[in-house]
Amino acid sequence: MTTESIDRFLDHLWLTDGLSANTLAAYRRDLAKMQKQLQSQDSTLESASHAQLQQALLAGVEREKPATRARLLSCLRRYYQYLLGTKQRNDDPSLHLDNPRLGQRLPKTLSEAQVELLLQAPDVETPLGLRDRAMFEVLYATGLRVSELVGLTLQQLDMVTGLIITRGKGNKERMVPLGEIALDWLERYFREARVLLLGGAQCDAVFVTQRKAGMSRQMAWHLIASYASAQGLPPVGPHMLRHAFATHLVNHGADLRVVQLLLGHSDISTTQIYTHVARERLKQLHAQHHPRG
Repeated sequence: MTTESIDRFLDHLWLTDGLSANTLAAYRRDLAKMQKQLQSQDSTLESASHAQLQQALLAGVEREKPATRARLLSCLRRYYQYLLGTKQRNDDPSLHLDNPRLGQRLPKTLSEAQVELLLQAPDVETPLGLRDRAMFEVLYATGLRVSELVGLTLQQLDMVTGLIITRGKGNKERMVPLGEIALDWLERYFREARVLLLGGAQCDAVFVTQRKAGMSRQMAWHLIASYASAQGLPPVGPHMLRHAFATHLVNHGADLRVVQLLLGHSDISTTQIYTHVARERLKQLHAQHHPRG
């Protein structure tokens, strides 16, 4: 019964909150992990008491990273609120479970010089290289999540105004400007490469592959990591370009509320991490270049 209960709960989240497939998959893994721990106590997620949940956390989940445990607790609370709301339980055993202490973990990012090296890595004299350069320019110019980038369709692009309309977490729509440089590379990609890659086939995806279809999230990760390695950069993932986008905006004086809107953060506290990143960068520069550093 527990598997069916989890399925119904995740369907409920998808319908009511529009959570992404990746978030739903993470919730499914978290609940399955808790169910496995509870089975050793002859219990289930549906019937667990507060004490059994606490013991399950201490038995294995406690060793997880604080951010992972925080997500698990959030998932558990939503699950039991769902059971309460659907009258499958009349109490909430997740109440008063201890929250993990989350340290101030700064996101890994790239300097402006490192971003420039990555942007220049693709061979733009080839259709694939031109596609990759346009893709990287759009990522850095907009701060899109990689799932938003590979899911980008022609209908979401307004080349006249230079705007992208995208949907992020919770299916929330936001408008993001491309900027002149990214727009120029996109126009060149459409003019010189995309038509060749499609070979007459029709596809709504902006960034296409030799298979005449849209690009997968895994392929985008692989491309960025490969180009970064070839340029002698540290391991780079698409989210690092998103962090670089936000950090460099803050470094150049952008208002935090504007950065929040561009990133699609629902809470400004999520965006405030970039002020810490900027401060850390300033301290590093001072230590490196000041004679008393």
